Amino acid sequence: MQYLLIISHDARFASSEALVADILAWIDRMQARGIRRHGAPLRPPSEAVTVRVREGRLQITPGPFSDSREQMCAYELLDCASQEEALAAVAEHPMARVATIEVRPVWAELANR
Repeated sequence: MQYLLIISHDARFASSEALVADILAWIDRMQARGIRRHGAPLRPPSEAVTVRVREGRLQITPGPFSDSREQMCAYELLDCASQEEALAAVAEHPMARVATIEVRPVWAELANR
């Protein structure tokens, strides 16, 4: 089953060379295990655009969809045999120590259409 990791942090977060090195090492380990499918950091929320269509009218709003203390900063897509395997992999992710990682199963029945 596939799991989307939604990685978020608040304004107090500060990256470091050591953290980036740890993340790259995590990526290498997950790829070696054959469970990492894709992932990438995201540009800042200030560059986001939110699109909605309500009652047939297009609404385009600058900024992220949510005005939250924490903003999405990266994502990863894992393909794991179980939720337990996914959670164990996420627990190893360096961002779990300094940020928040939401683990959400991909709705497989709708993903392959």
